[in-house]
Amino acid sequence: MATQAATNDRRMLLSRLLEARVETDALFRMVRPDAMYDRPIPERHRIVFYVGHMEAFDWNLLSGPCDLVSLHPEFDRLFAFGIDPVGGGLPADQPHDWPRLQNVDEYRDRVRQALNQALETLPAPNDDEGALGQLLHVAIEHRLMHAETLAYMFHQMPFERKRGATTARVFHGSPVAPEGVRVPAGTATLGLRRDSKVFGWDNEFEAYSTDIQEFTIDKHKVTNGQFLRFIEDGGYNDRSLWAEADWEWKGAQGISHPVFWVRRGSAWACRSMFDEISLPLDWPVYASHAEASAYARWTGKSLPTEAQWHRAAYGTHGVHEREYPWGDERPVISSQYPPSAAWDPAPVSSCALGVSAFGVVGLLANGWEWTATEFAPFPGFQPFGCYPGYSAQFFDGKHYVLKGGSVRTAACMLRRSFRNWFQPHYQYVYAGFRCASD
Repeated sequence: MATQAATNDRRMLLSRLLEARVETDALFRMVRPDAMYDRPIPERHRIVFYVGHMEAFDWNLLSGPCDLVSLHPEFDRLFAFGIDPVGGGLPADQPHDWPRLQNVDEYRDRVRQALNQALETLPAPNDDEGALGQLLHVAIEHRLMHAETLAYMFHQMPFERKRGATTARVFHGSPVAPEGVRVPAGTATLGLRRDSKVFGWDNEFEAYSTDIQEFTIDKHKVTNGQFLRFIEDGGYNDRSLWAEADWEWKGAQGISHPVFWVRRGSAWACRSMFDEISLPLDWPVYASHAEASAYARWTGKSLPTEAQWHRAAYGTHGVHEREYPWGDERPVISSQYPPSAAWDPAPVSSCALGVSAFGVVGLLANGWEWTATEFAPFPGFQPFGCYPGYSAQFFDGKHYVLKGGSVRTAACMLRRSFRNWFQPHYQYVYAGFRCASD
């Protein structure tokens, strides 16, 4: 029975891996062939890298357990690791430094064929799927993370460099006024227990609890309309609102507004994936941690800590903590989530995926949310044996935790323990924020 259960688990995981490949393949088809060597975001590799990267990652992760010999050692190394330059060191490679796309495509196809055959025929263990199951989870979620990365990368490309729909779908909600929600003192439990048998990345362990004092947090995410008032009040020119490093970055890069915004005469527009639209004032603003922090200071507040965000999202008036903001039931989401046509957030009043016990709205799947917490290990942290650098190399005091998920975040990563992180000057991710005060 144990062997049959392990076999069924592996089939389920292989099916999920195939679905994730379909997702990333569809994203690459959005890019016109002559744009595959573009670099839409200065801090990231050229698009062609990612075509090879996900297969090289899967190969380097799974070929050993599958007892496979390398098909292309040079590509296994070339496409092994992405980049996250710290301190302004941007990549300087040129298109001709990369292999021909045809060769990368051939590498992708050969890797998939070899892994598929090996994983389908590898005997099931007699005890538990265990280690191989964890590796498959890693491969699946790594690819789904990159699906979201590709989406926000492609968001920055000129429209003529992409193929797809030409008109953005704009949804409007009811107007909302800034409103705070009181969150009573209580306990926040962060992370996962190792004995839970639930997959999580190394930075999600070990679970621990912390006491939180009473505080107030915004009921809704900060909207484009609210952020516009910050700009009109001279927020980007008021040095007192910016940390020193943030002020220097803003000046050096000429940052004067969120990267998704476009100035058109006296009006503002917003870049959707395939179209430019009038700035939707009721959408959550996408901004960097530096911009979010300056806005929070302008309001006399701050960004919530990771623990405060957890308390607001999953806490209750009793001792029980919810698995999701609305309760313990899994979100009702189709296998096609995220929907292929959903590129933009919904209005903050649309209550994306539920309301917390305290009345905080839109905590999941409508934009990641910056916190004031530096990305650091939980007590009892142990790096993944199969991927030791996944988290540990970013415990550098230069990255901040985000929670909640965007419209492009895969459903499996909407679990409450999942932690995202980015540098404070990175503007491109689908990330907004809300403010808090003690």
